[in-house]
Amino acid sequence: MSSNPMTAPRGPAYARILSVGGYRPSRVLTNDDVVAAGLDSSDDWIRERSGITERRFAGPEETVPDMAAAAAEKALAASGVPADRIGMVLLGSMSHHAGYPAAAAEVAHRIGAVNAAAMDLGAACAGFCYALATARDMVVAGSAEYVLVVGSEKMSDIIDPTDRGTAFIFGDGAGAVVVGPSDIPAMGPVVWGSDGGAREAIMQSQSWFSFRDNGGEFPTMRMQGQQVFRWAVGDVSKVAVEALAASGLTPADLDVFIPHQANIRITDAMLRTLKLPDHVKIARDIVTSGNTSAASIPLAMERMLEAGEISSGDTALVIGFGAGLAYAALVVTVP
Repeated sequence: MSSNPMTAPRGPAYARILSVGGYRPSRVLTNDDVVAAGLDSSDDWIRERSGITERRFAGPEETVPDMAAAAAEKALAASGVPADRIGMVLLGSMSHHAGYPAAAAEVAHRIGAVNAAAMDLGAACAGFCYALATARDMVVAGSAEYVLVVGSEKMSDIIDPTDRGTAFIFGDGAGAVVVGPSDIPAMGPVVWGSDGGAREAIMQSQSWFSFRDNGGEFPTMRMQGQQVFRWAVGDVSKVAVEALAASGLTPADLDVFIPHQANIRITDAMLRTLKLPDHVKIARDIVTSGNTSAASIPLAMERMLEAGEISSGDTALVIGFGAGLAYAALVVTVP
């Protein structure tokens, strides 16, 4: 055995989000449009159940990598980091139908991140927070100087327009951030986990192999709405409290709360559990964007910044949760 010590990677003491960028498709669908497409519902019912008034759908030719690259280019330009200094591209998505190659590799190529490693991360609506925490750890460990984190979803591809449990909820879009070194703490510890025993709460209607061998309807998402609601309000709210405590903060220290934009009723119920002070700004991007799964948190952050609701340097609690059942929460400084 050699007595020579192995060189270990070493990165900066801290990491931070340097920038954010988003992409929203141009096609807008109102609740009346969703009903006209075959859903047995109404505008009033959809607003009451979800808070949603409209959502964006990608065009027929737009893909998950297309939207991801558009959001990534925007975030990269805002960061001032040259594309060839991105060491890793992490892409969270549950709607990228090609199993391989990774969508992240295509995105890296398209934005000029020629030296970047790239991989897709499958944690559904928690995917952005999973990737964000992974990016922070990579930067601090020295595995990558800068990491591009993207959430991109074409949910319109995987929902049944007649399904009352999903058709009115979801929309399409992409959001991205660049994570890099920091001189001060700007990303807290992640609190995350999963419950595979509850996998049937959100899952495909049938497997691809079953569809191949037996035919039938194209596989689409199915969700047990009441089960997911109870889990998000009861268990996931506790995760948000744990993430605050792990960062050494209290609700009074927060400026912003950006939960996954799942449902306005879930957000409101979480607020009652968290007992956040009145000064904390709350993301409600779902009203005009719908639930964009892994893209919802960066899209909501970008919109709040553009609207002047929040400012660079604010302290934000972000939390993603969804199929798996997977969840992840951490405190970050707004770029």
